[in-house]
Amino acid sequence: MTLPRLLRRIALAVLGAQAATVGGLIGVDSWRKRMRPRQATFPRTEPAEVPLGESLTTVYSYGTVLYEDMLEAIDGARERVLFESFIVKDDEVGQRFKAALIAAAERGVEVFVIYGAFANLVVRRAFFDFPPSVNGVRHPAVNPGMLLLDVRKSGRDHRKLLVVDGEIGFVGGYNVGSAYATQWRDTHLRVRGPSAWELENAFVDFWNQHRAPTQPALPEHGSTLWEPSLRVHRNVPSQLIYPIRGMYLEAIDRATERISITQPYFIPDRAMVRALLAAARRGVDVRVLVPAASNHVVTDWLSRGFYTTLLHGGVTIWRFENAMIHAKTMTIDGRWSTIGTANIDRLSLTGNYEVNVELFDRGVAEHLERVFATDLSNATPLTPAEWARRGVLAKFTERLLSPLRPLL
Repeated sequence: MTLPRLLRRIALAVLGAQAATVGGLIGVDSWRKRMRPRQATFPRTEPAEVPLGESLTTVYSYGTVLYEDMLEAIDGARERVLFESFIVKDDEVGQRFKAALIAAAERGVEVFVIYGAFANLVVRRAFFDFPPSVNGVRHPAVNPGMLLLDVRKSGRDHRKLLVVDGEIGFVGGYNVGSAYATQWRDTHLRVRGPSAWELENAFVDFWNQHRAPTQPALPEHGSTLWEPSLRVHRNVPSQLIYPIRGMYLEAIDRATERISITQPYFIPDRAMVRALLAAARRGVDVRVLVPAASNHVVTDWLSRGFYTTLLHGGVTIWRFENAMIHAKTMTIDGRWSTIGTANIDRLSLTGNYEVNVELFDRGVAEHLERVFATDLSNATPLTPAEWARRGVLAKFTERLLSPLRPLL
């Protein structure tokens, strides 16, 4: 047998083993969830309104409270509602949002809706049928340009935004659905005041780029406000612009005391791992909070492949119990924080359309640190000794799946 043929056979064998492992993990995980459904329980942190420049910010960590305030904002709209979500479920919560958007349009408010086709493939298509008074964009599940390997056409719309009258803006990790209201721990931010323009501008640019030629363009008003305490960063795959990753790395490099990270799908690239380890070496208390078991079992296994390096490097890993934690937040030194839609994985940082808010404010950072402390009361720390005791099969599975990290 020639060497090239041998290498091809080895590659095919590895790919087959990876496919079988992925299929097995998904199958076992689905069986476990059916046989032992999880009753989500977790402590809550009440929202807190914090002044920031000329605006007011509010951090939400419980879906029911967030949704009521979002619906109240839509019901109170006078001129325009801009709504964008990665996932909208056809359930009680999703129906309430749909009804509120239609009602706003019927009373003369301009309503613009963006949603992703890919994440809503399991939602019946008729649910997204809106009357003509609602302007809608369905971001495609598969862009034809992807077939030509054009990376500019490969991004999914993973953003979650609501902006009302240019005065109130919401952004964060929450999708729209009944399960997210009470069973998932997530984090969202509301901005009331002139800084809401930052979120409005993010929606306007996306709409104008992706709308159909027959749909109305949104005006770009500009803003006289330059608020140094709040910045909105947007990943734009069609322009190969990915500032959120750089934001994370620059902030980590600046840390001198503590870093608190909450992530649902934590698959950092080499630069991110190096930055976290460097921070730990210079005495920074680096803590990463992840789900004990997320809704994507393969992602969990890919994430675990980094635990040995991080734990040995002085990073503390905490695992959130009894519920899915889906928040995408980071705070540093009680002074800097970010809340948004981007996960620390390849898809979010160099693939999807994302929006993160960067906040230079002690009040917001201190509140997020209180949220983090509350979450840790429902989490278990993973010690290096405990991690070293995992079985040989677990170690083999982590190594076998590690080449898949760039895909996620």
